[in-house]
Amino acid sequence: MKIDFFKHNIGKDELKRVSSVLKSTFLTTGPVTKEFENNLSRYLNVMHVIGVTSCTAALFLSLKALGIGEGDEVITTPMTFIATPNSIIHAGAKPVFVEVEKETGNINANLIIAAITPRTRAIMPVHLYGQMCDMHKLSIIAKKYRLAIIEDAAHALEAKRDGIGVGMLSNCACFSFYATKNITCGEGGAISTNSMRLAGDLKKLRLHGMSKSAADRYSNKYKHWEMNFLGWKYNMDDIHAALLINQLKHINTYRQRREDICRMYEEHFKNMPEVRILKIVDNSVSARHLFTILVDPRKRDRIMHQLQDRGIGVAVNYRAVHLLKYYRKSYGYTRGMFPIAEQIGDSTITLPLYPKLTEKEVKYIIHCVKDIV
Repeated sequence: MKIDFFKHNIGKDELKRVSSVLKSTFLTTGPVTKEFENNLSRYLNVMHVIGVTSCTAALFLSLKALGIGEGDEVITTPMTFIATPNSIIHAGAKPVFVEVEKETGNINANLIIAAITPRTRAIMPVHLYGQMCDMHKLSIIAKKYRLAIIEDAAHALEAKRDGIGVGMLSNCACFSFYATKNITCGEGGAISTNSMRLAGDLKKLRLHGMSKSAADRYSNKYKHWEMNFLGWKYNMDDIHAALLINQLKHINTYRQRREDICRMYEEHFKNMPEVRILKIVDNSVSARHLFTILVDPRKRDRIMHQLQDRGIGVAVNYRAVHLLKYYRKSYGYTRGMFPIAEQIGDSTITLPLYPKLTEKEVKYIIHCVKDIV
């Protein structure tokens, strides 16, 4: 049996909507992008959403909109994809890593205060695998020390914790619509904010710093534009937005199917001493973006390769960032500095998780994991 690591949910409705855009005269950021932004804003219960080209772009633009740059520090986690700390470096600031929780893999909020210096400007939590960090605790810290919060919510569009959704307690929250995300347009991202000022600046920053978009300039009589400040080219276009609108309508159905699959995995693996599963905290809803198992790090690659030999697509999400060559060379990080993140990174295997997985396929994956491990 061959089981792909991921299959998207793009179907006839999405293709029909894209076809409609392609037959129109407006392909770049226009009415369809605006429709998606409005729909996502309502779904998240936030005031503003700005569509961009990736979550990486969203993180970077959020930092720039908040005035974070040269000489500043941003606290984040070493257990994440490289886009998180890379965006901080591209903004001119320095990423400062804080150890993660053993049970969840999320940044340990209890250790953040010790990492704050006079140069600290923001906290960038990552809702790993779809589980929200403790945003209540992070919000209290941020207010006390006058820090911004930029959520890396690439995994967590549907997540909630303690009655709070993503983007409700932060300056900005950043989302990904990459090929393997819960809703996808191949490449894409978005920023949510409840600040009218930030929303206005972000719309300009995503388009060279121009005061008016193409839709603004060419609707009715031509309107001159101004360049208010230096920006970049990160605007979402109507073609990509068209792929997302219908998927957003079904996002909770998709999440429930992933939840059901995760519970099957958890039920079968919970009594296996060779396998550890990260915890979903009480009073929370995980977006269930990825399902990972932790195994003996000495056997991890062998287990992973044997699963591949049996036709099962797997991945590693993620190796601890501070141990990657660039970060070791640039910042002097060494093994042992963040042992919990390192242990997760050395042990983790990501199993297939998507709504199109059949019961037969899930049972086959479970059987193979038990047999190999």
